[in-house]
Formats: sequence, C-alpha cells, structure tokens
Amino acid sequence: MLHRRNPDHRQVGKARWVAQQARSCWDRPASAIGNRAQDGILPHMLSAWLFAAALGFAAAPPAPIASQNYLAEVGYLASPALKGRYTGSPELETAANYIANQFKSFGIKPADGKAYLQPFNVTINARLGPDNHLKIEDSGKRADLALGRDYSPVSFSSSGKLASEVVFAGYGITATDLHYDDYAGIDVRDKIVLILRHEPQESDDKSVFNGKELTSHSVFAMKASNAKQHGARGVILVNDMAAHAGDSDKLIPFGRAEGPNDAGIFFIQVKYSDAAAWIKAEGRDLRELETGIDKDLQPRSFTLSHLKLDLYVDIKHDTKTVHNVAAYMPGETGEYVVVGAHYDHLGLGDEHSLAPSQIGKIHPGADDNASGTAGVIELARWFSQQPQQKRGILFMTYAGEEEGLLGSQYYVNHPILPLNDAVAMINMDMIGRIRDGKVYVNGTGTGSTLGKLIEDVKPPEGLHLDLSEKLGYGGSDHMEFTLKQVPVLFFFSGLHADYHKPSDTADKIDGPDAVKLLGYVGEVVTRLANDPGRPQFVRLAEQETSSATGGSGGSGYGPNFGSIPDFDEPPKGVRFADVRDGTPAAKAGLKAGDILIEFDGKDIGNLYDFTYALRAHKPGDLVTVKVLRGSQTIEAKVLLTERR
Repeated sequence: MLHRRNPDHRQVGKARWVAQQARSCWDRPASAIGNRAQDGILPHMLSAWLFAAALGFAAAPPAPIASQNYLAEVGYLASPALKGRYTGSPELETAANYIANQFKSFGIKPADGKAYLQPFNVTINARLGPDNHLKIEDSGKRADLALGRDYSPVSFSSSGKLASEVVFAGYGITATDLHYDDYAGIDVRDKIVLILRHEPQESDDKSVFNGKELTSHSVFAMKASNAKQHGARGVILVNDMAAHAGDSDKLIPFGRAEGPNDAGIFFIQVKYSDAAAWIKAEGRDLRELETGIDKDLQPRSFTLSHLKLDLYVDIKHDTKTVHNVAAYMPGETGEYVVVGAHYDHLGLGDEHSLAPSQIGKIHPGADDNASGTAGVIELARWFSQQPQQKRGILFMTYAGEEEGLLGSQYYVNHPILPLNDAVAMINMDMIGRIRDGKVYVNGTGTGSTLGKLIEDVKPPEGLHLDLSEKLGYGGSDHMEFTLKQVPVLFFFSGLHADYHKPSDTADKIDGPDAVKLLGYVGEVVTRLANDPGRPQFVRLAEQETSSATGGSGGSGYGPNFGSIPDFDEPPKGVRFADVRDGTPAAKAGLKAGDILIEFDGKDIGNLYDFTYALRAHKPGDLVTVKVLRGSQTIEAKVLLTERR
C-alpha cells in the first residue's frame, strides 16, 4: 500500500494501527463439510452459485476457495527468492510471470488476446554521476570535501553547478501558525542556506511543535520547498547534534530521502564537524545556536561572511520497463468488472521503509500486497470454474503502486478494454491480517447501487465491515479508477506493526479469515457481473464527505483547497487528477488536468512546494493561483476554507 512518509524515518503523526498478535495459519479438514461451513467459506460460495443458478446457469457448485492454495501463493510471492518485488527489479518480473502463468493454468486468456503483460516505463534508481564535487573557501583556506565521507547530495537535489555565499537559517522552517520563522529578517535570495535537521524542541512535549512526534516541517523536501520559496538556490543540511548528543554524526545514505525527482534546488548534507568549523570562523558556536533556538524559538540566522562554496551535483535517473498483468474472462456483454491488486513492494527497503535500520534486508511484503495479489489469483481460479457471467471479469495486478500508483495510473490512461465498459473496480490491498473480524470497505459512495449491494450481501460469520469511508480515494490503486469515474470498492484489513518492514512475513498471514473475505468478495463480484443494472458513478460533493481530503495541499496540513494530485509529476507544477465538487478549487473554476504553477505569488514546482505554500495560509484567505490548461495560463482567486 502506498504510504508517503517522513524521509527522516519517523512518521509525521501516528496514523498507523498497531497490530495485535497474528492468528496462526491453519486449514480445516478438506472432507469436513461442517467445518467448512463454520469457516464461513462454503455458505458464501454456495450462495453465489445459487444466485447464478437463479439466473439460469446450470452447473455443479464449485469448490470453495482453499486457504492452502491462497497461503502457498502468498508464501511464494513473499519468499526470499523474490527479494521484496521492488519495481524495476528482475524479481518483480519473476512475480509477473508467475501471476501470468497462474492465469494461463486456469484457462483465462490475456486481456488483449496476445500477452498477459502490459508494459510501461518507470523512472527509478537515482544514482550519483561522476561529477560531484564540493569545494570550500573558509577564511582564505581552500579545501575539497570528500563525497560520501564529508558530504552527500540528497537524491531529489537539482544537478549542475552553484557558487554562492552561505546563510545560516536555523532549522529552515517557516511556520506562521506557530509564530516561528527562521527566515525572518534575513535575505537568502540566490544564496545557499545552512540548516539544522529535524525541528526545535524535540524533547519538549509541551512545545508548539509536536515534541517527540515530528511534524512535516522536519521533512527534507519541505525544508527544500521553504528555502526555494524564500529565494535560496541551495540547501546544506547538518545533523542537530545538540538535540541528539547520543547519536553519531552520520550522513543520510544517498537515495534514502523522499521527495520529487528534482526539487528545483540544490540539496546536500555535510558533517557536523565541518559546519561547526564554518560557524566558529564567524565567532559563533553551532551548538549554542541550536540550544538557543530550542530555548526561546527565536531565529538566530546570519550570513557567513568568511565562507564561499563551489558545488557540483550530478544525479542520474534510470528508466525501466515493468508490467501490469491482465487476464480476461469475457461475459455475454462487453461490460466488465475489474478485480485488482498491486503486486510490487519495497524490495530491500527504500525511503518508504518503516524499519530504516534494516534497509538492505528483504522487505517481503506478505500482507502488502502478496495477500491481495493471491486474492486476485484465487478469485480468478474460482471464476474460471463458473459458467459465463453476464459481464466479463478483468483480473489485474499492478506494478509501481508503492512508487505512486504508477501501474493503475498507466492502465486507466491506456486501458486494454474500454474504460466506459468497466462497471466497477474491486481493489484488494492488505487483506491478510484481519483483526477482530474487522474489514474496511472504502468507496460505497462512488456508485449508485454499491451501498445497497454491500448491505444486501451479508458478510460471513466472524467478519464485520467498516463502511465509514465512502469516497473512493486513498493510497491504493482504486483511486485511479475513481478519478476516471469508475465506481470502486476497496477491501483492506488495516495497518499493523509489520507494515513496510522486513517482519511483514508470510507466516503471519491468516489464511482462513482471508479466504472468508475472498468468498464475500466473490459474491460481490458475481452480483456486479450479473445484476440487470450497473452502478452509476457518483461524485460526492464536499459537504457529503465524512472527512474532507482537502486535496493536494497534501498530508492533512493547512486549510482546505480541494484538489487531488496526479502522482505522475509534470515537468513543472502540480497536475490535478481531480478537483472535488463543492471545494474552494472547484468554486474557483479549477478543473481536473489543470497544472498549478503559482500559488499566492509563489512558484510551484512540485507537490511539496504546493503543500508548504498552502499551509502558510489560513481558512478565509483569498489567494491568487495560476494554472496551465492546455496552452493557456489561467488565473483564478480561491477562497480557502477550513478542513473538516
């Protein structure tokens, strides 16, 4: 499951659930019909068969989904041999071929009639090129800092050459709502800012910041956006050693910081000892500056008059071809239901790992999302034993979800089957760790009949559905279908303590409960494939939502704007994948497809820039924005509102 997080390896807030003890993976005797009924598997599959029989199909009741098959598939996909299925890795391609061969073994044909694999390109693996240098002149003394030992670029840094003065700018934070601004009274235009990592008063639970729970002000890309909006051309980050006296002064390994491909500003990290020496040459003490800011939250920014810096950054990006996997069972009509899940994960761990000390170890992704992928495979197996449905069923697994819903985004923009014929999309992400029988179902508000359908199809004994989220948005592949006005249902068993860690292993998957859920999903799909009418897409207005997403101001910070971001970055700006009805952006006439390039006079190069610019305002502010719409530049005034 997609999860955008603090590159400093601490979450912004605590949005995670903590897992309870995982149930053991066991299966009841295959010959015991009574025991199968207790599992809740047979009744739902039988009722689905009876529903089909009532429509005139003649067939023996199909075999129920067996948890041993399901667990075997999870076990293979999460095995050490597949090394965490990182997008762009050979192991991801091995997984794709495995899924394709499973579909083939069931007699289900490729969706395009030719090949199960749908190729698309992704940009991955930022790497250092040969021309990275940092030359300094401090009080007339020249020195070259060593790459990897003394300094390191951050992966979202711009590439090129920069020669400039340096300004110390505290933590590099502007937080008007907290009455804190490191940039107050200092001119950093066209200069490099030297800033501290993290944020002030980390050990103070009563701080206007969140104390030990870091806010988004600590995110490297946010610091970059703030520096850029103040006119700086480069950032030098240094560890805040006074607040972390017991820690070693380590450089962040290249590639571990999350951000855009190019933040539009140079960004490097240097060792504390070098930064402290530069500050000392100015007659000041870096540790005292840090502790002073922590004490009174007043800026101590100043220009380093003795320091000159020549910086050369060379970062390369690789392009790889990866694949969605698609198989299709035709129906009597051209309409179809999509049953999907993503099959990629984090490989050996990257900036999205929640166990940063274990990056380099396999992150197997058993629950995220071998569990959903195995669910697609098992539903394909089950439906392959059914008579032909009224509507077809498209079984799909997506690559690149963890990188920003790339596979599903590619599919909806390059559909193999006409997207207008998709009556609904069923997405399964992390369905293998059901706790206390609770399953979250998102999206019931996106289709005119989906709420009634979920009400009519009763879950098996032991499972209960949480239907509180109706929007069809959120960090998984169904969102891309929502944005194309396809009704969606998203099945999810919740986050847990092993999420995005090497400990998300196959032995913790609860097979019996997972196949109970699959039985339920199978019945929902059967209904969608055979009901006389199809659900019509419903756009929920802002006042109808249970909680406003607030849109791509991003991450729940700042006032409400109302746009939904497209994760595929344009060369500059933020493209709106959608604009929510009834929101400030919609009332201002902004539309899906617009590219935001300016917000209240600030240039917007990426989503982080937009987030920081939006958060600097409050509900009731009237801001002028500029968007690109085709070849036109359109200016609009947006009245910001309060988030709900």
